[in-house]
Amino acid sequence: MSAPENALEGSGTVQRELVERAQRGDQEAFAALVHLAADRLYAIAFRILRDSDRAEDALQQALVDAWRDLPDLRDPERFDAWTYRLVCRASYREARRARRLTGWVRDISAADGPVGGDPSSGLCDRDELEQSFRRLTPEHRAVLVLHFFVGLPVTEVAETLGIPVGTAGSRLHYAVRSLRAAYEADARNVVAWRHPA
Repeated sequence: MSAPENALEGSGTVQRELVERAQRGDQEAFAALVHLAADRLYAIAFRILRDSDRAEDALQQALVDAWRDLPDLRDPERFDAWTYRLVCRASYREARRARRLTGWVRDISAADGPVGGDPSSGLCDRDELEQSFRRLTPEHRAVLVLHFFVGLPVTEVAETLGIPVGTAGSRLHYAVRSLRAAYEADARNVVAWRHPA
């Protein structure tokens, strides 16, 4: 790790300087910022999209957008929140693109039940939760990820996504309620499938 990158991890002043240098076209400064933010941004994209290839595509697009739009960033202190917004928007676009490409494919995993009767309820629970999460829209997933994974309060989630606070709170409430309802419905279906009447 180079000296500027090492210093960046502990100092907002150094990050601000790197952002300002990158805004003036310094590619090395931008590369240092990307090096520090890429894993975190990829994790957000992956948690929204639930697919590593699509998350990589969303991350790449967000970084291209960041380089292109960085000179217009008014407050270098908001770089992290701004990149969260870019990766969420890129994830939305990637989810729409993926939906157009795979909209006709039938999801047989939920309809056919588990294969081989795996008795591991923990694995089954995780799969049910994953299926429930995938049923949410990317916008709802983004609010959940930013709130529960990144740890942002609802006000910062709203600011990051560029939506009103009430909308962020509503999406969070709806997403949690939908996730819970879908999970419970899947659990009932698995019990019914394992123990037919």
